Amino acid sequence: MKTLSIALAVAALAFGSATLPGTANAAGCVKGAVVGGAAGHFMGHHTLAGAAVGCAIGHHEATKRQREERDYRYR
Repeated sequence: MKTLSIALAVAALAFGSATLPGTANAAGCVKGAVVGGAAGHFMGHHTLAGAAVGCAIGHHEATKRQREERDYRYR
């Protein structure tokens, strides 16, 4: 439970810092990390591993969606 609380606190900080100047825009990462962290927690207490994988998958899916929208506009 402590790890889940820490993961949620990190996610809240990431949401808050997304609007600050000089920060990177990792589209989909925070949403994926929250979902992956929760899934990892319930699937054997692997919260941090789930958050890391969720971040990677979320960023990949967001980038893929942006690419598809861009390609659709230029047809």
